[in-house]
Amino acid sequence: MHQNTRMRVHPDMIVGLQGIIQGGVSTEDFSAVTKISELDSEKILEEFIKNDIGTKQGNFYYFEDGDKLKIAISMIEKGFPIDEISVALDWRNFEGLTAEILTSKNFAVLKNFMLTKPRMEIDVVGIRLGIAMLIDCKHWKQYSRSSLDTAVKKQIERTKQYVAKTPGSISVPVIVTLYQDKIDFIDNVPIVPIFQFSSFVDEFYGNIEKMKTIGTD
Repeated sequence: MHQNTRMRVHPDMIVGLQGIIQGGVSTEDFSAVTKISELDSEKILEEFIKNDIGTKQGNFYYFEDGDKLKIAISMIEKGFPIDEISVALDWRNFEGLTAEILTSKNFAVLKNFMLTKPRMEIDVVGIRLGIAMLIDCKHWKQYSRSSLDTAVKKQIERTKQYVAKTPGSISVPVIVTLYQDKIDFIDNVPIVPIFQFSSFVDEFYGNIEKMKTIGTD
């Protein structure tokens, strides 16, 4: 994750992420959505433009798919809390952030990997040293133990299908969540809060014996 490190981060920039929408947005529009003053809204928008995020035409700022994720990554590099930033992202950007963390740690990454017969989608696949981490990203504001149990069962089944269609593979199902205070395990499948995902990846190979691994028989 090494981009836009020159960006000067404004205190309201996390809230400002909600105003980054595809298409044209004026300072007034941005202020109305984020409840940030028009003066500060202009400062934030101009900072994005200086760092090659979005373009400005007349009084409108134009953003593309992926610009919000670029801003979020830059803010994380500046030390802003990853959990607070993640709340301001939508589910697709949340998946993108998870993938970006893996990429920064030299994993080969596939997003929205589709299996057929039966049709199943895996949010993020990270592969390194012959082991695939198969991740289901849960950008839920609230969840119960039973909903996590169900998510784990489904991810184990996706992992089995992935292994069946990928000869010689060894895979580990993982759930990454938005809200959670610590890493937990259900049926030896790690449930990892996004703010701890980076350290989880760093320690992944040292702790793999504690996790459910699925390989070709």
